[in-house]
Amino acid sequence: MANHAKTTSRNEQFALFLTTLFFLILTVSKSVSSQNCGCASGLCCSQHGYCGTTDDYCGVGCKEGPCRSNGGGNNDPTVSLEGTVTPEFFNSIIDQATGSDCKGKGFYTHDAFLAAANSYPSFGSSISKREIAAFFAHVTHETQFMCYIEEVDGPAKAARGEYCDTSKTDFPCAPGKGYYGRGAIQLSWNYNYGPCGRDLKEDLLASPEKVAQDQVLAFKTAFWFWTTKARGVFNQGFGATIKAVNGIECNGGDSASVNKRMGYFRDYCVKLGVEPGDNLSC
Repeated sequence: MANHAKTTSRNEQFALFLTTLFFLILTVSKSVSSQNCGCASGLCCSQHGYCGTTDDYCGVGCKEGPCRSNGGGNNDPTVSLEGTVTPEFFNSIIDQATGSDCKGKGFYTHDAFLAAANSYPSFGSSISKREIAAFFAHVTHETQFMCYIEEVDGPAKAARGEYCDTSKTDFPCAPGKGYYGRGAIQLSWNYNYGPCGRDLKEDLLASPEKVAQDQVLAFKTAFWFWTTKARGVFNQGFGATIKAVNGIECNGGDSASVNKRMGYFRDYCVKLGVEPGDNLSC
């Protein structure tokens, strides 16, 4: 009986060991899997590798997705968009637009900006001064101080077949339509007009010209591009947003434009009273 009891005890201990090992493997596997993220569209990958939409996921340490600025860290807390982008700040940019052909004056207005922000609340619901400076630095460069509503030589490029990627079959180009730069962050290409219009509930593939006709829509398309393409990398520094907006300029492609964007960003950071941070160039 004694030997049988010892054998039973050893079997029980071994079974307990196997059970513990099994659950340990499951726990480790789950943890490793969670670190991979690969979140669905519209979800943020948190600093711990989980998917979600709250500040715990989209705030400090957010790795990818619609990250919300820097989550209020690095001495750059979130602020009120309306309270920060005052008429004085906005007009200090557009008042620098020069030339008799500056159609943007009277089109890009502070009231239109706020109307767009109110109908696209995710842009300003959790934003910092540094991110506001970054956004307007790109707007300034893309539109020359909000002077241009659409790309100057856009129609000529469209006539040559540019800005239509026929491989993007989900967003086919409509006959006779040009998908050249329009709006506050010159929205370009059919593969941007298509999903942007879908998300804004506007058929921009059929009517891309609406972006240059509707003052509020011109800002909303810029908000869409920023939140879906640039915000997710902003925590890596301003340079990462240059690559997101126009990567062709990076790596020696157009160093003059990169320097201009950085100059605008630094200037607006000074105006808003915030440090520009690191990694300014792409």
